[in-house]
Amino acid sequence: MSELILKEHRTTSIEHTAGKKTKLWKPNQTQLQALLLPFAFLVLWSFASYFDWVDPKLIPSLWEVVLTAGQTLAQAQFWQGLGASLSRNFIGYGIGASLGVAFGVLLGTSRFAQWFLASSFHVLRQVSLFAWLPLISTFLGYGNFAKLLFISLSVFYPVALHSLEGVRSISDKYREVAQVYQFPKSYTYHKLILPGASPQIFVGLQLGLIFAWLATIGSEFLLANYGVGLGNLVIRGREQFNVSLILLGMLIIGAVGLLLNRALGRIEKRVLAWQK
Repeated sequence: MSELILKEHRTTSIEHTAGKKTKLWKPNQTQLQALLLPFAFLVLWSFASYFDWVDPKLIPSLWEVVLTAGQTLAQAQFWQGLGASLSRNFIGYGIGASLGVAFGVLLGTSRFAQWFLASSFHVLRQVSLFAWLPLISTFLGYGNFAKLLFISLSVFYPVALHSLEGVRSISDKYREVAQVYQFPKSYTYHKLILPGASPQIFVGLQLGLIFAWLATIGSEFLLANYGVGLGNLVIRGREQFNVSLILLGMLIIGAVGLLLNRALGRIEKRVLAWQK
């Protein structure tokens, strides 16, 4: 009897595990719809190259891009450039996001900070990020520190703004309860301010991550010092008039940006799982 029960339990466990794996790898309708447009683009690209609808010198065939990808991915220089770009992105994003959250929460909770800093903040955030580049390059040159500062600035403003909006969206009733019970400031921040503002903070973090990756590639273009990075890969393709290399760089930049946003989206779901 016990052997029969054990056998049924194993069978049920195997079926349950198999069902989980099938569900894990089965794409849903939304994912299939998202893949429809890229697939149609690749088909149109292949037909255009095969029937000579476009100049092959300006728009190479998909197969040429694949061959270029194989040659490029086999080079150690490519992986060094990818690592350098990701390193700049993560460091600049970490600095800008940390300062943005702290600044936004400070503006939302301190009347003195709002009186003293809010006007300057709202004026400076209207200045285009690329307008800072001449000033940054004048004082810091074209090195890695200048790139990190530019990336941090691009992240700081959206994160700070959404953090401020998140703090302001907290109901006054909760603030009154904290005042009545005389909660310590550390407890109020930990149990009221940060959890209440976290949805808007993560919206700012998502936007900041997008801007950080754009600023990473943009800084490698506009603050180019012929170092390593994905931006330098595209620059090398332009100098060599190698359109296949340019297209490959664009595809890799887009793919990396998509993966970064997907990763942050999963982190957000785990951190904000308590809201359900």
